[in-house]
Amino acid sequence: MTQPGGLARTLSHRTMLMIGLGSALGTGLFFGSGAAIGVAGPAAVVSYALGALLIAVIGLAMAEMATARPEPGSFGAAAGRYLGEWAGFVSRWCYWAASVIALGGEVVAAGAYLTYWWPDVPLVVFVALVGLTIVVINLLSVGSFGRAEAAFSTLKVTALIAFILIGLVLVLFGAPGLAATGWGNLTEHGGFLPNGLESIWLSMAIVMFAFVGVEVIPIAAAEAENPRRSVRTAMRALVARLGLFYVVAVLLIVTLNAWTATASAKGLEASPFVRAFDAVGTPAAAGVMNFVILVAALSTGNAQLYGAGRLVHSLAVDRLAPAFLARTNIKGAPIVATLVSALGLLLAVWLAETGVADAFTKLVSIATFSVLITWLLALASYIVFRRTGDVHGSVHLPGGAVVAGVGIAGILAVMATAFKVPDMRDAALVGGLWLVVLLVGYALTRGVRRTKVTIS
Repeated sequence: MTQPGGLARTLSHRTMLMIGLGSALGTGLFFGSGAAIGVAGPAAVVSYALGALLIAVIGLAMAEMATARPEPGSFGAAAGRYLGEWAGFVSRWCYWAASVIALGGEVVAAGAYLTYWWPDVPLVVFVALVGLTIVVINLLSVGSFGRAEAAFSTLKVTALIAFILIGLVLVLFGAPGLAATGWGNLTEHGGFLPNGLESIWLSMAIVMFAFVGVEVIPIAAAEAENPRRSVRTAMRALVARLGLFYVVAVLLIVTLNAWTATASAKGLEASPFVRAFDAVGTPAAAGVMNFVILVAALSTGNAQLYGAGRLVHSLAVDRLAPAFLARTNIKGAPIVATLVSALGLLLAVWLAETGVADAFTKLVSIATFSVLITWLLALASYIVFRRTGDVHGSVHLPGGAVVAGVGIAGILAVMATAFKVPDMRDAALVGGLWLVVLLVGYALTRGVRRTKVTIS
């Protein structure tokens, strides 16, 4: 089936569920957790628990609006309806920019993981191959995207469950030749809060990036066979499992090894998951986890290109972007919007070729700040949405507008880390300039539209 804008409703209930389970399980957890532990020590467990609660509020609010009106643009279209056209413009372009930047970072990361096995091949070659693969998957059809994400998600979730089970065995019972580690590492090496209570807040600048991806479910609602059922099931499953997977996984990481060792690791060994499997004596642990992290990067990049392309397409449908960006192929894939969004791949190739120092960290911080702006507008839209009461979704945020208000306070608290965290400070400066550019761009777009109406 097709709908306004030319998108096809072909995503099955099972595919939507798998997209939901894997959309937010990326390198932010498999790799970024080490950086968060370096800031907060064992108390990073609290940071991830707070992050899971905050993303639950955001995800359920987005899902409620998406099931009420499963339309192209999702939370961006809702921002335009409930806050004003400018908000829909800013929200979607912010998310597009964040996705494009993060896509570049993920593709560079995936290329780096491949050089682990083939170190003599130039990084730029792998980056180009990974980027081309992601673009082809997204251009074929929404079905090809769904099947790829389902496969990626199955592997990621399986690997994470295996890690949790192995970790629990090591902590509680030990292994042949290895005594049970117990819970001593949670309080040794400076205590549970080695860097003070403030470190929990500061680490949130890193932690929240791990949850980026929850937005893919409401975005995909416009292409689901049964959006009210699929989005409800997928979002509930995602919210529950994110809280369980992230908190338990990080708890095991800081229990199996001293947090100081995790924080000081470099390269592939910087992944706390690699260190955990090494502790079991698993042969080729680094190689196994390198493959899992590679899949995580592919999956996240695939979802980011999907989300970016769909939001640009929706802007064109709403006449907030050039009309040619609304074109779709015979299978309902927005080919022009997807290709424009693949600009992030050109950025990735340039970074791989020039070898810009610490590029991934900078890209992640800028992308995180842009996503925070999107989340902020989504929750503000939700508050107005609940007050109007014109349409009811099939999933509901407990506490409604009041809880959404608490969520807004949480997002502002994360953004406030810019006063203390250098990378977030840089991201805030760039993000502030980007906001000015968007507002000027919206004013110009509105002026062009008025001119056309006057002439006609």
